[in-house]
Amino acid sequence: MTRILLVEDNEMNRDMLSRRLSRRGFDVLIAENGEAGVELATSEKPDLILMDMSLPVMDGWEATRRIKADPATCDIPVIALTAHAMASDREMALEAGCDDYDSKPIDLSQLVRKIEKLLETSH
Repeated sequence: MTRILLVEDNEMNRDMLSRRLSRRGFDVLIAENGEAGVELATSEKPDLILMDMSLPVMDGWEATRRIKADPATCDIPVIALTAHAMASDREMALEAGCDDYDSKPIDLSQLVRKIEKLLETSH
């Protein structure tokens, strides 16, 4: 079963997205801030990470940079999730090391296509 780490501080978004992904057959791990996301990425080695960019403790930009800088986790694909839908945000996400980008509100079928595409190329 594919394991996805969802790093999201908003309880409603976290609950909705984790349930919908679980129904699609994914095993979902949850972190509520960037620091916990980095720790779970290191300890659990998920197949893919969905990273909110606006997080407490450590933002998603820094968490992604740390995950991508660590040889143990650098190959895990990261999709940035953000409410900021400006072109510069997409560029910032890619510069931080994200492999793809999706804006909120999430279109689940589009997000699942991105997940599947990244999982195909990472294995």
